[in-house]
Amino acid sequence: MRAMRCVRFGGPEVLELVDVPEPVAADGQLLVDVSAAGVNFADTSRIAGSYRPVPELPFTPGTEVVGRAADGRRVLAPIFGGGGFAERAVVEDADVVAVPEGVGDAEALALLVQGLTAWHVLRSCARMSLGETVVVNAGAGGVGSLAVQLAKHFGAGRVIATAATDARRDLALSLGADVAVSSDPDGYAERVLEANDGMPVDIVLESIGGRVFSAGLEILGNFGRLVTFGNASREGRPPVDPSALAERNTAVMGFWLRPALTVPGAYAEPLAEMFALTAAGVLKPMVHAAYPLEDARRAFEDLVARRTTGKVTLRP
Repeated sequence: MRAMRCVRFGGPEVLELVDVPEPVAADGQLLVDVSAAGVNFADTSRIAGSYRPVPELPFTPGTEVVGRAADGRRVLAPIFGGGGFAERAVVEDADVVAVPEGVGDAEALALLVQGLTAWHVLRSCARMSLGETVVVNAGAGGVGSLAVQLAKHFGAGRVIATAATDARRDLALSLGADVAVSSDPDGYAERVLEANDGMPVDIVLESIGGRVFSAGLEILGNFGRLVTFGNASREGRPPVDPSALAERNTAVMGFWLRPALTVPGAYAEPLAEMFALTAAGVLKPMVHAAYPLEDARRAFEDLVARRTTGKVTLRP
């Protein structure tokens, strides 16, 4: 079968389309004919050799697939060990979730990582209540665009999105944000507070890091919560002073999806909820035009250069 292999560590140029033996499913596993595989920023780190644990060369990247099982079921599953950029892949039976026909391949893949992250930072971490003000940094991104929509659906009183460009702010507004402001660290706190009529906010969903992280703490009101789940700026996060948190009873919580998936009720159930919302047209995952498997290099190049909008997928 055809597979996209990483033959050495580096950029997209290290990916090669080759013929490899078909994988064999063991007990507790399922062989899936892959109809689409998701491409994430983490995959660029994996082929660069900077992701932990470092894969052994050569390897087939790809940690999420949609496809058909031998019994005809249309399924979605993560593959933590990789292997998704291929015509067929082996997944753990326990990780398989059925995908309704009303949800597209790319939409389902967007909900697996980005959607579950958005759901959990709102529900499990921030524990959002009706009427609360939610700030979504990077509100037009993969997680942010879904968090904006879910926050509105869950009953947020006001959703404030931040984004880097006018086009991305307009996109966040079209997805349901009440206000969209620049994500520039300079003047961040002032802009967000102005967007909230001068009042502090209840929740900040923070994936930028650096100065934006610090500014997000400044704008929290009494019992406000900041959930950190990324560091797109690569600036690092300043240390948090516990006494400063206590002054307004504020909290900082981190989130990483992988350990969350082992919690009972934290995986299949939220996905089923988001599948139903997507099939009903309430939730609209953003998707980019799919790339053929042989164009994986171009998909990676476009992703890194930020020429894509929405979930990037490969189609074998």
